[in-house]
Amino acid sequence: MNRLFVVNKPIFISSNFYLRKIKRKYKVKKAGFSGTLDPFACGCLIVAFGQYSKLFRYLKKTPKSYRTTIFLGAESDSLDIENIEVLNTKCEELSEKKIQEQLQSLVGTLEYLPPKYSAKKIDGQRAYDLARAGEEFEMNKITSEVFDVKFIGYNHPFITFDISVSEGSYIRSIAQILLKRLEAVGTLSYLERLHEGEFYFDSEKALDPVPFIDLPHNIYTGSQQWFELGKKLDIEYFEIKDDGEYLVVFPKGSDEHKDTFLAVIEIEDQKVKYILNKVMLDG
Repeated sequence: MNRLFVVNKPIFISSNFYLRKIKRKYKVKKAGFSGTLDPFACGCLIVAFGQYSKLFRYLKKTPKSYRTTIFLGAESDSLDIENIEVLNTKCEELSEKKIQEQLQSLVGTLEYLPPKYSAKKIDGQRAYDLARAGEEFEMNKITSEVFDVKFIGYNHPFITFDISVSEGSYIRSIAQILLKRLEAVGTLSYLERLHEGEFYFDSEKALDPVPFIDLPHNIYTGSQQWFELGKKLDIEYFEIKDDGEYLVVFPKGSDEHKDTFLAVIEIEDQKVKYILNKVMLDG
């Protein structure tokens, strides 16, 4: 079964564990997800069954939007409430005006260190495994784009806001940048992914993957059967002949065959090669 949809991952459960529950629910064996959510985070998680899991790298998943809450006065090595070590209930109240000003200062390009409790790999090992084992290691800086920030509210000691960012961003680390600018300490107490690009939770409704694929469409005028059999393709039969990766879609009844499928091809130096030669479209 091929299926693309969004699930609403609950709090305090890993993305992998929740995927196993989804697989049991739909009675499927082959499934995957895109964009791991930390156990303490919840919200939008893109899931695919069957051949659709091959499409993750091509999906339009930016910007990613989150709603998050900072717990002022709390400190944690993991930068979230899973590992709170210091809880200062007497932390001073902040000016709401200053909070709003510093939130807007985040918009743009940020360079920072990802959390050590993250899935980043260090010499082939996950950073969070090294951190939990008490190993000493250094993280490399990354760059993120913050497209928009919206202040939601401040009820001391909690600051809540929405933030829209590029793929691969770490909201826990961005929250620490904000706290440094506010001259305060704190950690995340809530993180919900609202959407990824145009993907959002809608009762696990099955989605047509074609509109979500971030590739230019190319038209193939040759025989559909050549794609079905994986035969060598001739540049002559493609409408666009420039170098690049392209999506080719064969709708129902487009040829003498009734199969409906998509393919991803690459053109380089007037030669055509398959990236994905046949992903069946269900429905």
